[in-house]
Amino acid sequence: MPTNLPDVVLWSIPAFVLLTVLEMALHRFHPDEEAAGYEAKDAATSITMGLGSLAFDLLWKVPIVAVYTAVYELTPLRVPVLWWTVPLMLLGQDFLYYWSHRGHHVIRILWACHVVHHSSRKFNFSTALRQPWTSLTVWPFYLPLIACGVHPAALAFCSSANLVYQFWVHTERIDKLPRPFEYVLNTPSHHRVHHASQGGYLDRNFGGILIVWDRWFGSFTAETQRPVFGLTKNIDTFNPLRVATHEYAAIARDVRAAGSWGERAGRVFRGPGWQPSGASAHGVTTPAPARESTG
Repeated sequence: MPTNLPDVVLWSIPAFVLLTVLEMALHRFHPDEEAAGYEAKDAATSITMGLGSLAFDLLWKVPIVAVYTAVYELTPLRVPVLWWTVPLMLLGQDFLYYWSHRGHHVIRILWACHVVHHSSRKFNFSTALRQPWTSLTVWPFYLPLIACGVHPAALAFCSSANLVYQFWVHTERIDKLPRPFEYVLNTPSHHRVHHASQGGYLDRNFGGILIVWDRWFGSFTAETQRPVFGLTKNIDTFNPLRVATHEYAAIARDVRAAGSWGERAGRVFRGPGWQPSGASAHGVTTPAPARESTG
């Protein structure tokens, strides 16, 4: 059992704080008139969501670790934690993160979890901290790594490293990097596209560390115009509880108003923007979810 893997997120907290303070100062003393910048209530909500996610993740960790441990004990495979296997595990985790992230955009019940991270109209380092409280929907995507013999603690290390990497891409203050970096890595430019609400930018650039997955699987879009951040239908609240649960509440309303079991299933498992054909026949005019999905 690997016991010498560091807690990457814990060790990174001082850097998160320092970089956020520096970015705030930069916006204050060297403002970019076109940048979304900072807003006190928005940043406070993002930080609160981040702190809340740490508490809820401890709760979800109990059943997740139990399932991962059971699968790990059942598989005959074992991947040792060595200097050359850790990069391979990071690569495998990043590949599965791409599909988890993509799935959380195109399946509405999963989007209800992930929409939290997209609910800010700002795009800065504090936005990176705006994390969901219902991340129990993420764990199934990583079962293949456990089944291949990756220890749950090693997977936790790789997931933490991926999360820490993505902190720095949440900024408007870094322009496009040299082409080789932009081609391979997820960068602030690529991630600004991911957080934008324009139609051509929706549901694009899902990569965590690497952007090559998006290039290979047809979900890449380059930044060509300044993004407008937030949701297609913004929620206009700084209440952390509403931020965490608003899409689940919208799903419940849609399910109650649905005219058939097929429509109820669609409201939960189809895309966030899905509308049943002939819905008007039931007299139902349900508002669209907070952000429509392109696919």
